[in-house]
Amino acid sequence: MSDVTRRLEELSRGFRSTYLDYETLTAQLRAWAEAFPQIVRLVSIGKTPEGRDLWVVTIGHDPDRCRPTVWVDGNMHASELAGSSMALAMAEDAIAFHASPHGTFRDLPKVACAALREVLWMVLPRISPDGAEAVLTTGRYVRSVPRDERPKKSHPRWISEDVDGDGLALLMRVKDPGGEYVESPEVAGLMLPRQIADEGPFYKIYPEGRIEHFDGSSIPTPHFLSDNQTDLNRNFPWSWAPPHEQAGAGAFPLSEPEARAIVEHTTRHPEIFAWLNGHTFGGVFIRPLGHKADVKMDPNDLALFKQIGAWSEEITGYPMVSGFEEFTYEPDKPLHGDLSDYAYHQRGAIAYVVELWDLFKRIGMPRKKRFVDAYSELGRPEMLALGKWDAEHNQSRVVRPWRAVTHPQLGPVEVGGVDPRVGLWNPPYEILPEVCEAQSRAFSRVASLAPRVVFGETRIVRLSPGLTEVTITVQNVGYLPTYVLSSARDIETNEALHADMTCTGAELLNAHEGHREIGHLDGWGRGLHDGSGALYHQRSRGNTGTATLRYVVRGAGTLEIEVGSCRVGSVSQTVTIEG
Repeated sequence: MSDVTRRLEELSRGFRSTYLDYETLTAQLRAWAEAFPQIVRLVSIGKTPEGRDLWVVTIGHDPDRCRPTVWVDGNMHASELAGSSMALAMAEDAIAFHASPHGTFRDLPKVACAALREVLWMVLPRISPDGAEAVLTTGRYVRSVPRDERPKKSHPRWISEDVDGDGLALLMRVKDPGGEYVESPEVAGLMLPRQIADEGPFYKIYPEGRIEHFDGSSIPTPHFLSDNQTDLNRNFPWSWAPPHEQAGAGAFPLSEPEARAIVEHTTRHPEIFAWLNGHTFGGVFIRPLGHKADVKMDPNDLALFKQIGAWSEEITGYPMVSGFEEFTYEPDKPLHGDLSDYAYHQRGAIAYVVELWDLFKRIGMPRKKRFVDAYSELGRPEMLALGKWDAEHNQSRVVRPWRAVTHPQLGPVEVGGVDPRVGLWNPPYEILPEVCEAQSRAFSRVASLAPRVVFGETRIVRLSPGLTEVTITVQNVGYLPTYVLSSARDIETNEALHADMTCTGAELLNAHEGHREIGHLDGWGRGLHDGSGALYHQRSRGNTGTATLRYVVRGAGTLEIEVGSCRVGSVSQTVTIEG
């Protein structure tokens, strides 16, 4: 075991095997920043209404220098705690990699590791710390944030609360001849969709809690946003739609401080070229486009995502699917205000979602033609399989016994049923390490695709006494072009490369050449199945990844040339002209 590995193990707060509360997560990030100050920077990009920091950790050698950067986030949805563990695992792997100059990043090939050395990591492990804390401490369902600032609150609605005094707010069941559920005869406590042959007793299932503005008889239908207003993944500015068109959208784009902090921070960092948004559950990657079919997608972008999808499925077992074609809840009705849409369309990043935790596969459920249908097509056989899997492989963490109590509004009820936090919403603790490792292995390949501008050959030719011609070659040796995505070339911050020459002693014959635009440089990558490179017609592009700069210099001295852009950072080189 290396010294770096040993040190990281000593610092670990156990995020690979459990789900951390805010205090422990903060302690983990601070421990890394204090132990590895040369490669780790920790900043708060904002605070939540409950006073918790939104921590972003930046990792890499010379972490304050601008260069190609990847972004990883998680736990946007309060219950999806595994996203935080995944993000922290990637941060730890990045620290181990950069703290060991000759080490590798998991099983990434050495040549790809060399490219990864020049990439920064920005990690926001918990987008919704207020929501996650509510889920961890009470078990209640919170979509994103545990607050409700809607002016219209006079209607009857469910408020999640602990009814039986056990500290948790889970479910309640009430006997009702018109109930839609029956208890399984095979798995005690498991509630199943009612079928015509069932003899009862029958039950209604409600959230554990109380009905605000209850009239004594009419029970409102529960809604996932009954007592928590906003879904942060509907609050981002690209294609935002108001709440009456898109549930959970928030009062206006970026109305929530968590979403606003992300946009403000990432707007200051156009060098972010790849973005992984961590969710649960399902065991799938969701890529653009979210609002149109693949035939409407930029073909170069599509080829790139196909390559990333092929790598990712090989490593994790998760397929990569189109957000529009396989992940719209209603066909042809796109979701609005999505974070990965913002990152792809407005930031020009290779942005996609991972739904961690392949629960469907674990219970033997075949993949649906439209992946999203798996969430709604959990019938009785699938529910029974889930209940048995929970008992055999998850220590019965999900299916809980029912306990009779007297509800202050509804009278006799039973409380318990399902605690979905570990085994349903998130993977069991026992398999969390393998989930984290697989995602880190997969995303490191994406990170290694960064555009990488380097200096090639420099030639110095004496033209006459006192005059010298200097020819400098600049090349992008990375997989991606300097504009990253073909669809993003017109984004304002996707500026072309420029070269700045500073002379000491010598001077440029043409002073106007001190600053010049080079343009964009292609990378060597092509994606997968882009239609080029077929065996019967193997051809390369021209030298579109190379630029040649020529200067005529009067006198002797040094020339400092810097080449770069706000998208890829900059590199510099010194040339000496002898007298």
